[in-house]
Amino acid sequence: MRSIGEMARDSGLGVSALRFYDRAGVLVPAWVDPVSGYRWYGPEQLEESRLLARLRRSGMPLADIRLVLAGWSGSDTDLVRQLLQAHLRRLERGLSDARSEFSAVRALLEHRENPMTSLRDTTLRSTVSAPGLAEALDAVRFAVSADPELPMLGGVLFDIEGDELRVVATDRYRMAVGHAGTAGYGGPRVQVIVPSPLADAMRAVLGGDGSVLLSVEGGRVALEAGDRQVAGQCLDHDFPDYRRLVRLPEGRRALVDVAAFREAVAREEDGVSHDLSVLEVAADGAVTVCTDGEGGRDRIGVNREFLLEALAAGARDELVLEFAAPTAPLAIRRTDTDEAFSLLMPVRLES
Repeated sequence: MRSIGEMARDSGLGVSALRFYDRAGVLVPAWVDPVSGYRWYGPEQLEESRLLARLRRSGMPLADIRLVLAGWSGSDTDLVRQLLQAHLRRLERGLSDARSEFSAVRALLEHRENPMTSLRDTTLRSTVSAPGLAEALDAVRFAVSADPELPMLGGVLFDIEGDELRVVATDRYRMAVGHAGTAGYGGPRVQVIVPSPLADAMRAVLGGDGSVLLSVEGGRVALEAGDRQVAGQCLDHDFPDYRRLVRLPEGRRALVDVAAFREAVAREEDGVSHDLSVLEVAADGAVTVCTDGEGGRDRIGVNREFLLEALAAGARDELVLEFAAPTAPLAIRRTDTDEAFSLLMPVRLES
């Protein structure tokens, strides 16, 4: 017999997923302890669980998976083959439709002009608060993408407009925005993407108080901090319009003690850690880290590692969590400003 933790480890299904499939009647444990409610699985169920994991990764609907497993255990290979073939045809139709839509989008892109392109050639010199820029870089660095297929997200956006500098990073699944005041420029909006190694080098020279000099000339950005200077080429790409992405519907706000909340999020359950955190905010503002099966309809699921990194990047004893809807990003905000925050994309819950 395997415990639910061992089954999760050996099958590739999470503990929460196994509980969900039990409630749905898809993969019912061989035995449930009547006192503790702990689930135990028989040796023959490991093959079924691995099959279930593969079918879910392929996107097969749960109703069809139930039939496949029934046919599998009953040696009804004709039924299984028919269901697999039907799902494959659905996937092929979906891929064909997606290719048609992507072709249309590419045609539209070819006829668009990017108004920010010419701004890369702007000459800019501005002083920036060294502690402010250091804090802004610390707040966003965790969200920089490492995906080579999306090089425009492989750096930190410096968005300068008037006397405001916003520092932004995103890997599509999370976004972080920092802010620092500037002086001496006051001109039109300039955007440059600083490669992550260069951003890290900039952060390394921001060790003191006072101001530093930020300059942009052509495609080159430089930062002077006293007698130290770091400089390099900007990424030759366009960054997504993050201002559109941060417009969230109004939601419920909850103040959390970061240390206690981090402990609750990081706590292991059933002897194993989880990839997903399920959160719920009550009417009185209390935030609950739910176990599977708990909570109401307004639960939101987020990547647990991303949540812990965002809490650490907030660098405050207290932070505000803003819940708009289960399908909307979770916002993590500071209590002293709305200019610095993180967004975590929600993860679809099974139930």
